Amino acid sequence: MARSDSGKAPRYDRHQPSSLAASRVKKHNRSEGTKAELTLRRRLWARGLRYCLHVQELPGKPDIVFRRQRVAIFVDGDFWHGRNWTERRKKLEKGANADYWIAKIEYNIERDLKSTVLLREMGWDVLRIWETDVLSTPDEACEKILQLVAP
Repeated sequence: MARSDSGKAPRYDRHQPSSLAASRVKKHNRSEGTKAELTLRRRLWARGLRYCLHVQELPGKPDIVFRRQRVAIFVDGDFWHGRNWTERRKKLEKGANADYWIAKIEYNIERDLKSTVLLREMGWDVLRIWETDVLSTPDEACEKILQLVAP
């Protein structure tokens, strides 16, 4: 397995990209300002909600933060954060660099859980929303947040 027992993220050093095209695509994936995140932010702003972005001092660096209400929102990418992990893992096992990708996503899932637990221990409400849920039903995602931050 590519991941060490040190708790650090798996490294790609010992692997080769499955293709130059795949390598190019992965290098251009965004961690901030994704289409789903921007869609949600626009809906929240239109409803008059004001928030902070990517607050570094909070565990996990939440995508959207309502400081006064102590609400942290994460817009998690389906692939990178392991949505439908059982099925996705089976597919990854058949592909190139399977040990790396499985370790990487399992590490991300673990890290997400730790961030959520830490934030809750600090008295924060945490909402994790899948990117495809935001893109398919942005108003529904917005309503979930409104329920947490409404006075």
